[in-house]
Order: sequence, then C-alpha cells, then structure tokens
Amino acid sequence: MTIKTTLLACVAACAVALPALAADKVELIYSDTVSENDIRTTTLREAFGACLGDEFEFKSYHGATLFKQGTEMTAMQRGNLDMANLAIFDFYNQIPSTAILGTPFLFRDYDHMRAVYNSDVLDGMLAEIEEKAKVKILSFPYIGARHLGYVGDNRIMTPADLEGVKLRMPPGEGWQFVGTAMGASPVPVPFTEVYTALQTGAIDGQDNGFPAVRSMKFDEVINHIGKTAHLIAANEFTISMSKWNSMTEAQQAKVQECADNFEAALDKVTLDQEATLEADMVANGLDVYTPDNAAFQSHVIEVYQNSDYSKDWPAGMIDAIIAIGQ
Repeated sequence: MTIKTTLLACVAACAVALPALAADKVELIYSDTVSENDIRTTTLREAFGACLGDEFEFKSYHGATLFKQGTEMTAMQRGNLDMANLAIFDFYNQIPSTAILGTPFLFRDYDHMRAVYNSDVLDGMLAEIEEKAKVKILSFPYIGARHLGYVGDNRIMTPADLEGVKLRMPPGEGWQFVGTAMGASPVPVPFTEVYTALQTGAIDGQDNGFPAVRSMKFDEVINHIGKTAHLIAANEFTISMSKWNSMTEAQQAKVQECADNFEAALDKVTLDQEATLEADMVANGLDVYTPDNAAFQSHVIEVYQNSDYSKDWPAGMIDAIIAIGQ
C-alpha cells in the first residue's frame, strides 16, 4: 500500500508539474502578409523560430490570415498580436519623422543601407517609435531593391535621360512623386496590368526588383534594366513593447539574438536570389547596367528637400545618413 500510495502521489505531482512547465513557455504570436510558400516564411521559421529554443512557442500566421496588411501595428498596440514584419510606411501616421526612411536614393546600395541600420544615427527615431507606437524594432531584414526596367534604344544614365519617359509607378500620390522626383512622367497602372501596358506602349517602363520582374515576366517585354536601386527595401521586424517588457533580460537577449539571425539569413537569401536572377536575365540577352546613381541621388534628394515630403525629417538626419561610409 505504501508503494502504491507513493506511486500515485508521484503521478499526481507530475500531472500538475507538466502543465505548469508548458505554461512557463513564452508564446509569441506573429502575423505576416507573405504566403506560407514564400521563401521569407521558410527563412523566418528556420532562422528565428527554430533559434528560440524550447523556452518559447513561436506561432506564425501568413498570407494576412490573422491580420490584414496595415493593421498589424494597431493589433500589437491593443495586445492582440505580439510580433509582425512591418513596412516603414506603417509608422508614418504616428511617427511622421519615419518618412525619411522611405525616401528614394536615401541609400547608395545594400552595404550603405546595412551600415546605416547598424549605426547609431537612427537611435533617436527608434526610441520615439518605442515611446509613441509602443513597438520595438528588433532588426531590419532586407527584402530587395527596385530598379528601372524599360523599353528603349538608349540607356538611361541620369535624371535628364528620363525626361518624357512614361514610367509606371504604383497608384498613390507618394509613389507618383517618386517617379516625378526621378525625372520621369509617372503613370499609375495596377501591377497586374503592367505587362500589357509595356506591350502596347502605354508605358515605357516600370520599377521593380529582379524577383518581381521574373515572376510577372516583364523581362519578356523590356530590353534594359538600369540598376538604380532607388528604393532599397528593408522590413521592420517588430515586437510589441508590452510583450518585450513581460520577458526576463535573458529572454529578451534570446529574442534579439534570433532576430539578428533572421536578418542575416534573409539578407543572404534575398541577395542570392537577386544575383541569380540578374545573371539569368543577362544570359537571356537583357541589357543590365548601372546608371550614374550619384547623379540620381543628388537630384532626387534635392527635389524631396524642396517638397512637403521632407517637412517631418529630423534635422540633420539626411546628411548624417548620406555621410555614412563615404
């Protein structure tokens, strides 16, 4: 009886202990707009989720199945979501100063972009985001650069060469101003109609990265790609401040380590994909070249500085960003 009683006591104790251990796990609920099959999803789960270890339970939802694009930050602020991969434009309404990070030709190239994000030049802005938006940016994973892809007889080397060029830009005032600032005549065309518009001559060109050019088969109808990299895009990999503050310092350190791991992994995936597609397009006869991007940067930044789009830029930040790495 004594042995039986002891065994029953052990079973009961274990039954109580197991749920308690499970409850001690830190649950992280994540929402993203990219699909389950996107390479960014695979990279996230392998480089971030698996990195966390047994102390965490990472649940990621994709294809905007949990929250629609543009609503994730509000969900984090309300305590309904822990993490998301945001775009810089998601912050603008609450933190207008972040508009500077969406400026074309802000970054000379990938290395410059990464050097800026690794510097302390954005520390004040990041602190403002934490204070006002109640989210913490853990890392800035690279998702690709946009280039000029067009039909024509000559290479476009400077903003002057874009005069009169009908350049498709996504609908929206901000996007149209990007085309204007670059020197083109912007035309709003839905993404799904760009191929036909290039075929018929309704537009002369479009601006997308190599992956989008290939997936939409634009390389079948254009004959030049000028590697302007006018928008070098990095997402903001974020966590709500309420979730962050609920964790121990050791847990925070682990989440930050894995976020850095995700950034490095996605950077490599994106750069490798761009290089592979570029080489393939060149092999298929597409003229891929590098314009005078210094001339573009100087021109575009001046246009923005003389417009309302710069009114919320932090004083001196544009010069500090441009100076990094020079």
